[in-house]
Amino acid sequence: MSSWISRATENRNAQLVTTAVVSGVVVASAILGLQKAKRMYRVADLKASIPDVTEDHHSTRLTEYGAASSVFKPSKEDERSMALAARARKGDYDDDLILEQLARNRVFLGDEGLAKLRNAFIIVVGCGGVGSHAAAALARSGCSKIRLIDFDQVTLSSLNRHALATLSDVGTPKVHCIRRHLEKITPWTHFECLNALFSAQSAQAQLSPLNGQAPDFVIDAIDNIDSKVALLHYCYTNNIPVISSMGAGCKSDPTRLFIGDISTSTDDPLSKSTRRKLRLLGVSSGIPVVYSTERPGPGKAELQPLKQEEFEKGNVGELGVLADFRVRILPVLGTMPAIFGLSVANHVILRLTGYPCEYLPSKSRDKMYDGILGALQGAEERLARHVTGEPAQGLKIPITADDVGYLVEEVYSARSIVSGLSTRLFLTRWKKPQHDMLDTSTPGQKCSRLQMRDLVCMTKEEITKHEREVLKGDKSVEEVYGEEVVAKVEARLEEEARYERFR
Repeated sequence: MSSWISRATENRNAQLVTTAVVSGVVVASAILGLQKAKRMYRVADLKASIPDVTEDHHSTRLTEYGAASSVFKPSKEDERSMALAARARKGDYDDDLILEQLARNRVFLGDEGLAKLRNAFIIVVGCGGVGSHAAAALARSGCSKIRLIDFDQVTLSSLNRHALATLSDVGTPKVHCIRRHLEKITPWTHFECLNALFSAQSAQAQLSPLNGQAPDFVIDAIDNIDSKVALLHYCYTNNIPVISSMGAGCKSDPTRLFIGDISTSTDDPLSKSTRRKLRLLGVSSGIPVVYSTERPGPGKAELQPLKQEEFEKGNVGELGVLADFRVRILPVLGTMPAIFGLSVANHVILRLTGYPCEYLPSKSRDKMYDGILGALQGAEERLARHVTGEPAQGLKIPITADDVGYLVEEVYSARSIVSGLSTRLFLTRWKKPQHDMLDTSTPGQKCSRLQMRDLVCMTKEEITKHEREVLKGDKSVEEVYGEEVVAKVEARLEEEARYERFR
């Protein structure tokens, strides 16, 4: 070993290599040391720049979401309003003054109806554009117990649609922003503010009774799908009255707004995703929602895809405030969240006071689904006769009108999978069935083995060609439609197969 070292040190090339390596190590160590020293100096400067806590500077602890955990130092006007509100909630406020302020509601709803509203306990989950308008309308109308739930804070971009926020509220929690401003309008209202994220794990605590009184109504104004589904599922399973606001983003036509069951809501991506996830939890109807049937079109606002450079940076999920939270800015016309929020509040007021109301129903498609089901029944009978060579009159198929509606609306978005057309739609098998397509195990009864994942949506004309060339002919789907259409269909069918196992 010593002889090898001596030979290496005598070699001039080896000496040069050794010198270069040692020099590189020394330089790298110096650079890293200098960078570490700079970081330490910057951290020290940053800490030194933070002022001490004094009477002129009040520090506030941040929540785990990065939002302020309490409101900023109140102004003199805020302090007077808070003092008045505290006295009013204790009863030190003339009831005649309250009734005078609510005089228009009183003559509209009657004394009994107004009394019900004043005694109601309402929870508003989500205090942005929709929730703030709903909360403001309820407080102004006489509701005296409101719980506000939201983890977020007011931002500059909130001011185009928030009912109450001002520039001075930017950076403060939305729940406290609403409380501070509404206490100046209805000081007798008791506000309970929860500056927290709603989730399935916290649902029981956040929707718990207030001083022994269970919530009379819950308003869902959440724009995160997972939280929205958790709230609606909890309310549904625990028989808590709830109404949900669907998406106001990219909407501009107030005449397209409807209030109806979630099963009837159409043309709304948020509603579609919410319905689908609720269906997996066993909830397909029974939840009233406010939604818009306005469809996208040329020149209308739409959610832009995330820029490619953001994907190339790595994990897109890191861009969000929270895990599984949206990272793109949704185009919102400031007037639409207000219309949604006021519609939600209006529904709650009418339901709590027993005021008669009959909403104009959205265009029902039940007859259309029945027609598609009847056409599918006839097609299965014709196909069974062709494949088995036996009569198939009275053949039963394990598909219902609800299944048809789900496939047409949810899976295929009311468009042909082949052409994208949305008129004269029907359902058909995608591939030629096997010879054992019928179940004859029950004497005197023939049933098709047809499953929802076998069906695709096409126009009537496309189905005629499909039946002739694929289902009864010798051509494959690849020969008729090409690889692009086949890949799209297979992706939809695989997706439906994953969902079907939950039903």
